[in-house]
Amino acid sequence: MTNGISRKQFLRLAGLSASLIAIDTARAEEDAITEDMVFNDPESPTSGNPKGDLTIVDFFDYNCPYCKNGEKALDAVVKRDGNIRVVYKELPILSPTSIIGARLALAARYQDKYLVVHEALMDLPGYSVPQDFMMDAVRKANVDLLRLSLDEKRHSDDIVRVLKTNLAVAQAVGFQGLPATLVGVYKVNEALNEKGLERVIADARTRQKAKG
Repeated sequence: MTNGISRKQFLRLAGLSASLIAIDTARAEEDAITEDMVFNDPESPTSGNPKGDLTIVDFFDYNCPYCKNGEKALDAVVKRDGNIRVVYKELPILSPTSIIGARLALAARYQDKYLVVHEALMDLPGYSVPQDFMMDAVRKANVDLLRLSLDEKRHSDDIVRVLKTNLAVAQAVGFQGLPATLVGVYKVNEALNEKGLERVIADARTRQKAKG
């Protein structure tokens, strides 16, 4: 993927629509990908209701405009529903500044500011957001920049490990590009509006109840 990826290319990559999650067994064994790594990795930031009856796993890139649009719908539905847990997995694959944004957000976890930084970066429009725009957004989010810089360096190996794990999980699940979301047992490789997301959520809950 390149910085100038077109909407047509995005839609081609996002053509899987909603389907049941099926982890690639061979790849999962090779990379030791487990269901807990997908839904309950303690290194993955979360929001929403920690005791929710449904978990949504959101894979995204801070340079993916369709991820940003999809997240607006996700935020609205999660807030309205009140019984959904969200897991965030950075997947910085679109440009060099995607990695910078992911590192900033993950480093902010160490001062309990992940969601603040995440929201600030997701609010930035465009495909290839410059680093100085990202830094300005973080600065305005009332984050301790000195501590952020120190934490990014101090925890660099841990941050890289999280990003590598996220990529392995996305590959094992079978995602092809972004946006990419797991809604319970369903995988969605496209940005959904609120109504579309609510339909998948209802289907996922129905399936969970059927499995008992």
